[in-house]
Amino acid sequence: MSSTLTSTLKVGDPAPDFTLPSSDGTSITLSQLRGHKVVIYFYPRDNTPGCTTEACGFRDAFVDYQARNTVILGISTDSVKSHQKFRDKYQLPFLLLADEDATVSQAYGVYGLKKFMGKESMGIHRSTFIVDEAGIIRQIITKVKVATHAQDLLTHL
Repeated sequence: MSSTLTSTLKVGDPAPDFTLPSSDGTSITLSQLRGHKVVIYFYPRDNTPGCTTEACGFRDAFVDYQARNTVILGISTDSVKSHQKFRDKYQLPFLLLADEDATVSQAYGVYGLKKFMGKESMGIHRSTFIVDEAGIIRQIITKVKVATHAQDLLTHL
């Protein structure tokens, strides 16, 4: 898969604030999570092989993230209802946020043209941002290995 993306965010920048509906029926505002590290992982679609592997990796390492005062937020353009089904099916203990109009994904520079098997479409490019307790981006990962991603990130916290 090839991609076309231009992100202007870099390590050291303030993380763009947002409020999105979540899989538990509440709205989550990033700035209200100050005092915690936050892993924001953007993923293309609920219930697809790579996204399921990545989500289950975070599920399996959830206790390790909690021990590091770290909140995990998964974001895709799927609906809250889709997120709830995905969460329940795989017993995900963290929140999935619905960015249905891709506003937040665009603000983070992860939404753009994707090419796969000769077809082009707009969508989320799998990417992760680590935000520190003060709301500053400390790490940006764009080359995600879904099988080991959750464990790999723990070394950055």
